[in-house]
Order: sequence, then structure tokens, then C-alpha cells
Amino acid sequence: MSVFIKYNKPGSLGTIFNVQVLWRFNSTTAETVRKEEDEEFRVLDILKKRDRQQKRTARKVNIQPDRADRMATDQNWGNVWPGPKTFHPSSVPLPLRQGYVPKGQAPPGKKANAELMKIPNFLHLTPPAIKTQCEAIKKYCTEWPKLLNSEDAIEKHYPVEVITSDYCHASPTIRNPLARIVHLRVKLSTLNLDKHAKDKFLRLVGDCYDEKTDFVTFVSDRCPMRKQNLDYVNYLLTACYHESWNVEEWEKEKCEDDMEYYDWDNNASKKSLVNWHLRCNNQEINLTDEEYKNYDISKISNANGYKEAVSSLMNDGENEDTVKNYGSAVRKLFGLPERKFVQS
Repeated sequence: MSVFIKYNKPGSLGTIFNVQVLWRFNSTTAETVRKEEDEEFRVLDILKKRDRQQKRTARKVNIQPDRADRMATDQNWGNVWPGPKTFHPSSVPLPLRQGYVPKGQAPPGKKANAELMKIPNFLHLTPPAIKTQCEAIKKYCTEWPKLLNSEDAIEKHYPVEVITSDYCHASPTIRNPLARIVHLRVKLSTLNLDKHAKDKFLRLVGDCYDEKTDFVTFVSDRCPMRKQNLDYVNYLLTACYHESWNVEEWEKEKCEDDMEYYDWDNNASKKSLVNWHLRCNNQEINLTDEEYKNYDISKISNANGYKEAVSSLMNDGENEDTVKNYGSAVRKLFGLPERKFVQS
């Protein structure tokens, strides 16, 4: 309190200065209140202030040209885009355009183009990049065998063929459910099967065998991964092959009436053909049933064609082709001329 009285004595300079300051403060406050009472609503103008800030910022920032414009024309593209990745417009020095637009307008450019960014691209698979990668992995590869110089040689030494598919599509994931499907096919003639094993193998595979192409095809899509489906089709081929060689006890008791197909060697047609051939050669030989079955018909002229014609007629049923082939085979067997059909 004594300090305040000392510096605020009546008539001193400090007192006069404080009074002026207080008067000016009160006067300013009163004028401000009066102005606010006169105005109904004060509008806050932000746009003008923002424009001034943007202009000020533009003066300070030194705008650099785009990276794509600064790229050298003889650069190594494999270093710029080494692997699959999302499209980046500043890294691609090409005027790419993609997207649907109304007729008469150009598609959108590469900058801020969602169509280019949402799908996988093949910019990393350029011919020079592929060549470089092949040279890098060549030291881990073995030389192609010189003997496998034709399709027949490859089919002979590698009869099993595995077919898979890869897909490229617009999706959040690069995995396509159809890529898990595996096809395994092999020619039936390349399998080491005897008569019994071949018949049983065909009954096990069912519709998987195509008689026209002689291919047995196993298809698997039940497992979620391709490797699992590949293991499964390999298992199917192995299981069917080994099971076809197994001979059950009840199979030994099968007679001709129990057969699912017509076997010419076990039927009376072969017995009649052998007896006819023996009589033509003035041979009176009594053969047992086992000897009839094992008789070599290659000694008889045109006997193989007759066998195939009879088997086809019995197994495939009577139609125009089977009946015509049967008649032709019988005429060749007896040495008769071919029948000529006159068109009316």
C-alpha cells in the first residue's frame, strides 16, 4: 500500500499517466460496445483470407516438374518397376488412359485414375525385364533333353499331363477360386494293363474315359488349394491303377452270362470260326474249351476283321454302320465280292 501511495501521489506524473490510460481504455471500450450495438450480425469472411494464404504459399513453393517428365529415355525399366504393384502415375512415363466416357470424349488420364489403380497390371513383365530374369534363373535350370525333340517322344516318356489355369481379374484379392481346379489326363494305351485290368479300370473311372481320344481325365476342385487338388488326382490315378490289377474271389466264378460285355474269344462265334477253318483244311481235331479260347486266329485270313465286326455288333447294338461292317467282314472271310448298292 505504501508503494502505491508513493507512486500515485496527487499531482505526480504517474498519476496523470494512469488517468490518461484509464480514460483511453474506457473510451475505446465504450466505442466498441456502441458499434456492436449498431450492427445486427457480423459476417466472418473466410474465403478472402484463404485466397490470400494460398497466393502467399504459391509464391514460397518452387513447383517442380513431374517425375515422369524427368525420367531418362534410356533408363533401366526393371529398376523402376521391378515387380507387380499398384499403378503409380508419377512412375510411368506413358500417356495412359482408361475409363468409360460418353461418346466423343477422351478417356481419363493416368493421374487420379481409379480404373488404372484398382486392377493388376503387367508393367513389370516387359520383354527386357523377362529376359533379365530368365538369364538370372538360367543357372538353376537343367538343359532340355535332346531326345525329347518331338511330341511323340514327350508323350512316350511323360504320358501324364497336368492342366491348371491362372486368372487376372479386378478384385481385392489376386486369388481366383477357379485357379484351384486341376485336370490330370493320361492315355489309356500308355498304362500297362492286361485284358482284365483294362476292363476293371474302365469300370472304375466311368465317364472319365473318352473312347474317341483314348484319354482318361480326372478333375478335382473339392480342395481349397491347387496343391491339394493335385495330390488328390494323383491319388485317384494311383488307386484306380492298382485296384484294377486286384482279382477278387467272386470274379473267378463269373461265367459268360455274367459278363457285362460281349467277349468274342469266349463265345461260340470263335468256336464256329475255328471249326470252319479246320474243315476247310481237312483237319478233324477235337479241341477243348480252353484250346478254343487260346487258338491263334492270325492263321485265318480276314479273321481279325470278322472278330471286330461281330464284337462291335454285339456291344454297340444294331445300326446302319455295324450291320454294314458285319456284312463286309463276312464276305471278306468267305472270299465273296463286295456287294454293290445301286442308287435309285
